[in-house]
Amino acid sequence: MLKTFDGFDRIGEENAFAVLARATALAAQGRDIINLGIGQPDFPTPEHIVEAAVKALRDGAHGYTPATGILPLREAVAMDLDRRYGATVDPDRVMIMPGGKVTMFAAILMMGEPGSEILYPDPGFPIYRSMIEFTGATPVPIPIREKNGFAASAEEILSLINAKTRLIILNSPGNPCGGVTPKAEYDALVAGLADCPDVAIMSDEIYDQLLYEGEAHVSLLSYPEIRDRLILLNGWSKTYAMTGWRLGYSVWPDGLYDKARKLAVNCWSCVNAPAQYAAIAALTGTQDDVAQMRSAFDVRRRATVDGLNALPGVSAAVPKGAFYAFPNITGTGMKAKALSSALLEEAGVATIGGPDFGILGEGFIRLSYANSLENIERALDRMRAFLEERA
Repeated sequence: MLKTFDGFDRIGEENAFAVLARATALAAQGRDIINLGIGQPDFPTPEHIVEAAVKALRDGAHGYTPATGILPLREAVAMDLDRRYGATVDPDRVMIMPGGKVTMFAAILMMGEPGSEILYPDPGFPIYRSMIEFTGATPVPIPIREKNGFAASAEEILSLINAKTRLIILNSPGNPCGGVTPKAEYDALVAGLADCPDVAIMSDEIYDQLLYEGEAHVSLLSYPEIRDRLILLNGWSKTYAMTGWRLGYSVWPDGLYDKARKLAVNCWSCVNAPAQYAAIAALTGTQDDVAQMRSAFDVRRRATVDGLNALPGVSAAVPKGAFYAFPNITGTGMKAKALSSALLEEAGVATIGGPDFGILGEGFIRLSYANSLENIERALDRMRAFLEERA
């Protein structure tokens, strides 16, 4: 048998794609499947963004670009962050990535090694833990609790830091729970981190423009005292319905930027050239499509939560951001993954079991309301029939 680096045996998976594959297979057999599993807007990429990519191709954007991304796009990112958060960002600290996951990969690879610890949200995006384990570092869960509205607790985070802590991963608005961490918690966290100057922070803010009920996003770029150790992750996939374009960006502190650039040179060379011109159009063009999509998600969010809370054995906290609901299903008497599997196989509704997002995810399932209101209502009807039959 061929010998490989042991880390490859520690790589996990993102089960949303496994559920998607199973749902697709069932649909191919003629089953009517409603997919509330995958976190992907059901809207098309706005037309002016598509046209910008087409124009770039026609204008000859067919070759390599700088590994860090073309300067006009990095400048557009910096201007957008300044416009929305009043954060001054040097375009030479912005790196264009082939998707959001690549920033996670780069940051965790830099910080993780045997003997080190990395803190990450649990329940949280599964790639965090997967990549931590790949590096040989010890993953330390940050509990994301229903009783806190699925917001992170500064007190709990600070209590987990020790001499081995190398990196803290934060995510707000959060996947899978839809929680939004309030400014007061970030204020307390940043104040506490003054005593931990060697600990880096990666802030995953990919859902920063998908908030509801007047919530305002708090970007960690707003805290100058941690800018020298902050890695910001963001991108276009959720905000502009560009998941398949594979576009993300990150902002790096001085000491880490060149390491990320070298990783790009060795791994992906550069990001797709015409897609970068599309990204400029997304940031500098009309934001009407973003507002319309967010408004539609809000309607679906309220319908999803109301429908879930009407189901036997189910209770759902109101998500304040992203496009996920994370209902508590302990009252059904079923384990989360068993319920999720049965809903797909028997009721034709794809969801994700909470344990796929971490050890603290038992007792919950995730539903994405990035689907049509009609499909959401149909899915809830099927879930009600399924649960009432077993009540």
